[in-house]
Amino acid sequence: MSQHHHHAPAPPPSPERPTVREDVSTQALAEALASSFLIVRILLVLLVIFFLCSGMFTVGPQERALILRLGRPVGIGDKALLGPGFHWAFPAPIDEVVKIPAGEVRTASSTTGWYFTTAERELTREEAPPGESLDPARDGYVLTSDANIVHVRATLRYRIVDPIQFEFGLADAPGFITNALNNAINYAASHFTVDAILTRDYTAFRERVRARLENLIDRHRLGIVVEQADVRAINPRQKQVSEAFDGVARAGLVSGQVLNEAQSYANQVRNRAMGESAALTNAARVDQTRLIEAVGAEAAQFSSLLAQYRTNPALFALLWQGETIQRAMTNSQIERFYLAPGPGDRPRELRLQLSREPAKPVQPPSPPPSH
Repeated sequence: MSQHHHHAPAPPPSPERPTVREDVSTQALAEALASSFLIVRILLVLLVIFFLCSGMFTVGPQERALILRLGRPVGIGDKALLGPGFHWAFPAPIDEVVKIPAGEVRTASSTTGWYFTTAERELTREEAPPGESLDPARDGYVLTSDANIVHVRATLRYRIVDPIQFEFGLADAPGFITNALNNAINYAASHFTVDAILTRDYTAFRERVRARLENLIDRHRLGIVVEQADVRAINPRQKQVSEAFDGVARAGLVSGQVLNEAQSYANQVRNRAMGESAALTNAARVDQTRLIEAVGAEAAQFSSLLAQYRTNPALFALLWQGETIQRAMTNSQIERFYLAPGPGDRPRELRLQLSREPAKPVQPPSPPPSH
């Protein structure tokens, strides 16, 4: 009896599609990751470019810049200052760029010593009329050396020459400059009387304010130089006091005019007297010179004739007498006679012919007759 073996049918082969799908998903994920990494790299590059570009800064023509890296200046002294142009620094918080004005002329005004006024009056430069009294809560003033008060205002124009010292030497350099200006006007006012400040010594008062201010600037090393300091002083803005000060000012003006006129007249008289004195002195010197020359000439002539006289005094006297008579009788228009003493100083006899006929005038010859 034959036996038949029946084999179970083989299972069908598994489909290939899940494997294909899995490969596609993996590839898509890889591509997505690659794209993401590319985008991240691009973003990183852009961030780096932005980071580097954000450190660029510009310094103006009237500025200097200082880079503080973690709070410390980069560089020492003047080398730490960056001039005008483009520069680069690490962005914050690594670096901090501090721009400092250099060579710029700034202005500061005193905040004490002046009476209260409104902004409109400040713009129009219009002074308020004097009130009945001053309000200490609003009106400022300074004390003078003679225990009076005046209103003083100072305006300063300064230039920064040491930017580092100006920026880092003090916490608030502009505020310190204003305080120094206030100190200067109070200090100067305490050394002058009210009349000196308002009238005769105003220039000296202004120079004292500037000297005190420059002393404070040098003492505290502010890194600036004073270009111009304008100081204005007026009498107190109180009605009665203002009227009294105005009266004193008018009297001083009249007194000054009178003094000027007197000084002018004195100068004229002095100049005229000096001119007359110079003329008299010159005339006296001319007469002196002429007299000395004449005496010298006579002395020289006398010395030259002395030898002749010593040789024969009588002959010399006779010759000199005859020469003198001849010189005296020269150009005489009338008849004159001179009787020389006779021998032994006896008078000589003089005989004159009287009633003589006058000399007849000589007739000029008549011209020959014409034919």
